[in-house]
Amino acid sequence: MREGSLDAPTRHALGWQEKEFYEEKPLFEELERVYNICHGCRRCVSLCDAFPTLFDLVDESSTMEVDGIAKVDYMQVVDQCYLCDLCYQTKCPYVPPHEWNVDFPHLMLRAKAIQFEKGERKLSHKLLSNTKIQGKVGSLPVVSNAINAANKSPTLRKILEKTLDLDRRAHLPEFHSDTLRKRDKSRKPLAAEAVAAGPTQGKVALFATCYCNVNTPDIAADLISVFEHNQIPVRLTDKEECCGMPKLEQGDLKTVDKYRKTNIPELVRLIDEGWDIVAAIPSCVLMYKQELPLMYPDDPDVQKVKANIYDPFEYLVHRHKAGLLKTDFKTELGKVAWHVPCHQRVQNIGPKTKDVLALVPGTEIQVIERCSGHDGTYGVRVDTWEKSQKIAKPVIARVAKAEADYLVSDCPMAATQIADGLELKHGETNPLSLLRKAYGI
Repeated sequence: MREGSLDAPTRHALGWQEKEFYEEKPLFEELERVYNICHGCRRCVSLCDAFPTLFDLVDESSTMEVDGIAKVDYMQVVDQCYLCDLCYQTKCPYVPPHEWNVDFPHLMLRAKAIQFEKGERKLSHKLLSNTKIQGKVGSLPVVSNAINAANKSPTLRKILEKTLDLDRRAHLPEFHSDTLRKRDKSRKPLAAEAVAAGPTQGKVALFATCYCNVNTPDIAADLISVFEHNQIPVRLTDKEECCGMPKLEQGDLKTVDKYRKTNIPELVRLIDEGWDIVAAIPSCVLMYKQELPLMYPDDPDVQKVKANIYDPFEYLVHRHKAGLLKTDFKTELGKVAWHVPCHQRVQNIGPKTKDVLALVPGTEIQVIERCSGHDGTYGVRVDTWEKSQKIAKPVIARVAKAEADYLVSDCPMAATQIADGLELKHGETNPLSLLRKAYGI
């Protein structure tokens, strides 16, 4: 056995449908085993707060070892993990194929799933992760305005803090009654023949996601404009549920399965009709590229979607390599601070956003590869808001030092989290919006 692994990390199937997955005794045995390995290494101390929490528990115990930690305190570590996967993909030397077989994120997910089955996850957390209800209610014309106003009211924020566990200082997303799907009904689709390039078919079905449909429809609109400018026809899926990532992070695997039963058949139908799948939110792409395939390793439809879903800039790079990406840029972008979201980094596609933006003349890209600490609900909850701000602090400092003209992140929540601590020349934005600006369309 070698000390650490030099091989590329691999993932094993999650095994969430096996009976032992939900049994506490084997869970705690595995937690103790992995905690001992992490304690002996401590390489991940600079990532999320799960590892400092573990190491503090060890150092403050009577034995200064994992055996000195009370089993009930094991879950303190679990509560600080938000499944960014960075420990697995970028730090841990003991991931498979190393025989120690450490998969810290999926062990945390298993613990969360057991907590959920036992009813130990907070009701407020369940509600915050229910993007379906949020989207339906938040997109109602009068209600959207009321919610947006409430989010800016100190008095109402105090009430939300007490009732929904939303920290009054946290920046909350806006809701739009003029959703992407409503806008798309009046859009005239591009009448162009699809041209295949590399693995891409040249026409795209946009999995709009809850967030792009209700909270940030402009980002999806910018994606459509950029793709159609490059002669790539774009359509929306006929129907969709949440990708399931918010529920996965709560350990609610049965709801993830419920969403799969709606989304996968629709995406497979579109793929069989010759459409590639694209989503503008990195977490949604990762859900179909990694998490669902690991939950359903033997499902050919899930594996088909995995092979045919793309990050937007990953898709554009494939087109560029084939000489099909337009470079008729009208506007220089200057210095751009690009924050790379965790859920994009762990897709192992490389810095495709940087590669495309760097094609714009007069543009310099400052790459920031560090977690923003947001993770959807982690960055807004009362018990984790301050910790999320601590995680974001080094990123904010890097952006401030860069003195960039623009701050962008492929994750709109991360961009807002970072921008809250800065005075920017221009407001934070999405790389797709910046690319549209460069094209002048």
